[in-house]
Amino acid sequence: MELPLVVGVDGSDSSLQAVDWAVDEAARLGLSLRLVHASLWERYEARRPSFSTDRPAEEVLAEHIAASCAERAQLRNPQVKVSSDVLPDDAVSTLLHAAHESFALVVGSRGRGEVAGLLLGSVSLAVAARAVCPVFVVRGGERNQQGTFGKVMVGVGDSTEGSAAVRFAFREAEARGSALHAVRAWRRPAHEHVDHPLVADDAAGAHEERASALLTDALRDAVRDHPQVDVHRQAVEGPAHKALLDASAEADLVVVGALRRHGHFGLQLGRVAHALLHHAECPVAVVPQRA
Repeated sequence: MELPLVVGVDGSDSSLQAVDWAVDEAARLGLSLRLVHASLWERYEARRPSFSTDRPAEEVLAEHIAASCAERAQLRNPQVKVSSDVLPDDAVSTLLHAAHESFALVVGSRGRGEVAGLLLGSVSLAVAARAVCPVFVVRGGERNQQGTFGKVMVGVGDSTEGSAAVRFAFREAEARGSALHAVRAWRRPAHEHVDHPLVADDAAGAHEERASALLTDALRDAVRDHPQVDVHRQAVEGPAHKALLDASAEADLVVVGALRRHGHFGLQLGRVAHALLHHAECPVAVVPQRA
């Protein structure tokens, strides 16, 4: 049985967008949807005997957030199986724990109480950088979130380090009936300086050919397993994060890998993933890959 798609909800506008997006994603993939709201009030509520029938306001609010989000999800698509939980922990710990029994996590780009001007909420960043399962951060314009462009993008690094992201991107493209645009960036080494323009062109061509060959190699298995997916390969000169950011304006989803090193407990995001989480104009999927 497939694991559920888990959504972190807190009642913010961003989390409501995440719920709507997650319902559509669950329907595409044939998954159930689990809504999770983290509430710490239980830890600090006095545990004295009481004969009062009044319920703590924090409990009422937490249950209302979870129930209203579940109702919203069910109204959006009655065919998707929806459940909700209120759990007594902080949001990051709750979602990281849920990741062990999730197909993927879905979070909004900002939560309640985030400082105005932040590009990405602290919870979303921490979860994307540490979760053991893929994490979708729902951001970008309405058209991008609705999937109107018919394009999934994937950044392709070294084949051994990005294989999980490539497989995930192909599955997404297949489920959506979208084209897959695979991007590998290349750059000339800093020490390489050629004065003659013809020689310079030859050197650039050699770097581009090598990037194209590595791209083809990285995609080979996934292309074989998903022959119906329309694949576009792009070897581009320049920083990878810039190429993906520029293209995200007309994409429905961009997928990137993130190495997870055993025994390392800090944030584990590369420069490309970090830039996309803060600046992409479409939803971003961060797919963990064990080093």
